[in-house]
Parts: sequence; C-alpha cells; structure tokens
Amino acid sequence: MWALRLVLFCLFYHQYVVKYAPLFVSFLLKQAEPDYPCAHLPFAASSRMNCVSIRMLPVLFFFLFHVSSSEDEQVKASLVAFMDKLAVGNVERNQSWGWNMSSDPCKDKWIGVSCDLQLKSVRKVVLDELNLTGVLDIDSACGASSLSVFSLNQNNVVGSISEGMGNCKHLTHLYLGGNQISGHLPESLKQLSNLKRFDISNNNLSGEVPDISGISGLITFLAQNNQLSGEVPNLDFSNLLQFNISNNNFSGPIPDVKGRFSADSFSGNPGLCGELVSRACPPTTQKSEDSSAKHFFIYSGYAVLGLIVLLFIAFKLVRKSKPKQDILAVEADTSRRSNKTSSTSSKSKITENKSEYSLSSVENGAALSSLIVLTSPTEQGLRFEDLLQAPAELLGRGKHGSLYKVVLDNGVTTLAVKRIREWSITSEEFKRRMERLDQARHPNVLPAVAFYSSKQEKLLVYEYQPNGSLFRLLHGSETGQALDWESRLNVAASVAEALAFMHEELGDDGIAHGNLKSTNILFNQNMDPCISEYGLMASQHQSFHPQSNKLNNDAHGSFKADISGFGVILLELLTGKPVQANGIDLAQWVHSVVTEEWTVEVFDKAMISQGASEERLLNLLQIALKCINPNPYERPNMNQVALMINTLKDEEDRSGSDP
Repeated sequence: MWALRLVLFCLFYHQYVVKYAPLFVSFLLKQAEPDYPCAHLPFAASSRMNCVSIRMLPVLFFFLFHVSSSEDEQVKASLVAFMDKLAVGNVERNQSWGWNMSSDPCKDKWIGVSCDLQLKSVRKVVLDELNLTGVLDIDSACGASSLSVFSLNQNNVVGSISEGMGNCKHLTHLYLGGNQISGHLPESLKQLSNLKRFDISNNNLSGEVPDISGISGLITFLAQNNQLSGEVPNLDFSNLLQFNISNNNFSGPIPDVKGRFSADSFSGNPGLCGELVSRACPPTTQKSEDSSAKHFFIYSGYAVLGLIVLLFIAFKLVRKSKPKQDILAVEADTSRRSNKTSSTSSKSKITENKSEYSLSSVENGAALSSLIVLTSPTEQGLRFEDLLQAPAELLGRGKHGSLYKVVLDNGVTTLAVKRIREWSITSEEFKRRMERLDQARHPNVLPAVAFYSSKQEKLLVYEYQPNGSLFRLLHGSETGQALDWESRLNVAASVAEALAFMHEELGDDGIAHGNLKSTNILFNQNMDPCISEYGLMASQHQSFHPQSNKLNNDAHGSFKADISGFGVILLELLTGKPVQANGIDLAQWVHSVVTEEWTVEVFDKAMISQGASEERLLNLLQIALKCINPNPYERPNMNQVALMINTLKDEEDRSGSDP
C-alpha cells in the first residue's frame, strides 16, 4: 500500500506541484500580510520575506528549490513518458537501464542516451535493434527540445509520426526505418530546418510527402518500401548523398536528379514516368473550351517566328555590306567614338575601322600605344593589329573585365586576351608591374605573353589553355572527366607551392594574386594546374613601389585574402561542391557540419568510394579551415600551407607504394 501512495505522490508532485509552485509561493506571501504588523509598513517588496512566519520558511524553500530545476525535470518526465509507451525485448530493464524519474539521463547514462559535454542537455537518443514494441510517442520525445539525433531503426514500433515532430527544432538526424509506423507524414516536418538525414524506410506510411524543399541541408532521404503517394518530393538532388523512394505509389514525372541516382531509387512505382525509368510521360491534354485559345497562340507563334526570320535575314544582308570586325574591335570602337577628337575625322577609312588600341594614348606626357611583347619564344612577332583583325570569341564576362579566345595564323596559334576596364593605375606603373611579374616565373603560374595599356583599359595576352579550369572539372565537366583523390591532392600541392613561391618573390613588391578562385586554376596540355591572372586585381589603394621594403595594409590584406581563397579551393576539392549553390555558402556549410561532429559527411562521396584515406582527408580539411580563419592574422602563410600539404602528399605516396 505504501508503494502505491508513493507513486501517486510522485505523479501529483510532477504534474501539479512543479507546475503551480510559483503561484503557490506568491499565495503564501500574500497570506502572511494580515497576520503581522510589518506587512503594512512601507517596506520594499524584497523585504517582505522577513515578515513570513518561521514555520513557513521550510515550505517556501522546498518550492523555490524545485522550481529552479523544473525545466530539467520536465525533460526527464517527457523522456520517461516516451519510454513508458514502449516495451523492450532484447534488454533487461535493470538499474543500468535508466529511463526513470529517480535517475538523471546524462549523469546516470541512460541506455541509448548521449548528452552534451557539460552533461546538462540530451543530444542523442539511439535505440536501434532492441526489439522495441509499443506505440511511438513523438510528442513526448520532442519534449527534449535539444535533441539532435533520434533513432529507432529496426524495431517493431507502431503508431504514427505526430505534428509534435516540429518541436524537435534542433534535430539533424531522424532514423525510423524498419518499424510498423503508419499514417501520414506531418506537415510540421518542414519545420525541421536543420535536418540532414531522414530515414523512414520499411514502414507502412501513406499519403503525400509534405513540401520539405526548404530543408536545404538535407543529404539523405530514404523512404523505400512504404505506401507513400503523390509526386516525387521536391529536393535539391545536387546536395543529396542518399535517395530512395522505391516500392511506393508515387506518380508523375521524375525530376532532374543531376545524374546522381539510378532507376533503382525509383523502381516499384508504376505511376512514375521519365527517361530514367524508360517510361514516357503522357502529354498534357487541354479541355475543348480552351482549343480556340490554343489555336490563337499557335498561329501567333508562327507569325512571330516568321517575323524573326525576316529580321535575321535583313540583319545578315546589312552586316555583309559593312567591313568585317571582330568582337574586340567592335567593343573598342564604341569606346573610341566616345573619346574621339577632331583629329580623328581626318584619318583614312582603315584607321576609322580600328579600335582605340591602335591610337596613341598619352598619360603624364608619356606615350604608350603599342603592344608590348614579353619574353615569349613563340610570339615575338605578335602585333597589336594581329589581335584586332583575328577572329575573337567571348569566353566570359566578370565584374573586373572580359575574356576572349583569339585565333591567329589560320588556327596555328590560339591566345586568351583579358580585357580590364576601370583599373586606376597609370600606364607606366602597369608596365612596371607586368615586367616584375614576368621576372617572377614559376612553372605552375601562367605568364603573360604581351600586354597593352591605355587610360581607359588594359589588355593582357596569355597562351590559351585547352583543358579548362578546375571549376569546370569539379562542377561542370562536359567530357565526363573526374578528379580522383590523388589528382586533387596533387592539384592542391602544386597550387600551394606556386602561390608560396609568388608570395615569396613578390612580397616586398606587395603584389598578391588578388582574385584566387577555382576558375583561375587552369590546366595545360599535360593536365598540370596553372594559376592564371596573377596580380591583376590589386587593391585600389595598393601601389607598386620597387624601392620600398614595407607593405601597406592593403597589400598585406591581399596576401591574406589569397590564403583564404586557397582555403576555399581546398574545400571545393574536398567536397566537390561549388562555393555558392542555391544560396548556400560552402564555407558556412562545412563549418556547420563540422560543428555537428558529422565531419565525414563533408567529403565528396566519389573519393570515399574510391578508397581515399579518411585520415588524410580530415588532415587536409583542417588545413583548409586554418586558411579560411575569419581572423586573417591567425591564418598560416603560404610557405607553411605548402609544407603541410606536401607532408600529406608524401604520406599518400608512401601508402600507395606499400605492398
């Protein structure tokens, strides 16, 4: 009988006393006022405690003490309520099991529970393969709001996933696979913005999947072997590592999965269609009352198309009647006309068709109008007019200028021409800068072949690199090439050595790269990486002083910015992800994953599948994180970075040569 009374007292205590203790304390204080004269004196509210009868103090201390720990008790009570609805098959519920009100989930190490380092809040509940039966009580489980991992894989739990799921705001991993859970997925699922891994496979769930496209960090979605229906979930497939919805009742077209998943991920859904499952999607039909509108738009389209064809033919005829000009000349001619003086009108027809590049540009009394060819064994005879008359193809535009591909000598020579505008540097200073860069040569730094400078803009000529950039190989290779782990490590080591050399050679001159990124790492015919466009993005306030051994703050910041840029390139090599994708910043994403202690998830799964050493991957990741340290003064210099990466490369080489 005493045991029953104790249980009833505990239930009363946790459901009523803890909840209403603050109100009860306030009530006791007010009841003390009529009995004592001091209650009517103008004392401060804080001194009113002194008027309470000595007999009341133990009662007050009892309630105040338990109010202070009510939040922890509520979390514990929620977890106990969750477990009370389950029955354990494989483990005996002895003293070490925990999961009761007389012990602490963190300090007493409840089975399946993990806490933070301070042992104050529950972070993980993992109860896999314990042959658990009973009813899933998500509402109670999410009473532990700090929960980040919740796993009940491979049990026999029934019930449904309630809307209370949305209370687990910090949840990153939710594993419920291999149970007998039924019902629909709750709409509150979309509130789990931190969710990364989601497994509900092998259950009896039905209905449509809520719109969870807002969960941008999701990398696992496993829902195979259920009875789910509706369209395929709208997810960011470029970010997913695992995806499977096979053996359900999904219907409609299969979205673009970015080539990351095969037909096996969609099999067993007769209503799905698309190229991946070799089942054509039926054409969309329109109601008969819309047929007239459809015909109107069709005929209107024919009319517009005919007009476009006529305009195109007229444009071609007019263009043939004019002298042929290449892209560089056309753009430059526009600039020339805006700055044309009266002397231009007296020039011949040939001179009129030339751009401003062939005209004299006088700055501070010094003329610099010709193309200056640097120490290039193949292009000593290169003339400025050759560039203007040759066919030019626009490769890309950026905020700092445009890049063109120029073909000379009937296709024998191909050059890349960088056109920079609005760089506030004099022609003489620009000339000294280019000559200094030409002196600091490294085999993995692409040198300029020639350059030209006027007041309005600058031109730099490079040898064209046919194998594209590191960005294209990692994120948009059209040839299907892929870089394995060894190749990526070699690229990192080569670029680090080259950048360290340039920083050492040009440190006193204050010339950093200024715009280091994966699109500026090019591959030559031998697939060796080369840093391009070194020294072209100097700070607006950074000047070149050959006689000075001191760097201003801007120059120092440029070198530190190079190190940060190299760190981001390392992150691209490790993750296979671009710097920006769907509004997600790569560095921030990596930091968030590392913070959650799920570091291995940052790595490109292609490298993992090829057997890359996780230890060396983690070591290179640590180097990258040092390089992108928000405090630039805490970043290592490039000599230190190159040494660390070469040490890793030596370890990799030795491991590859071991029998």
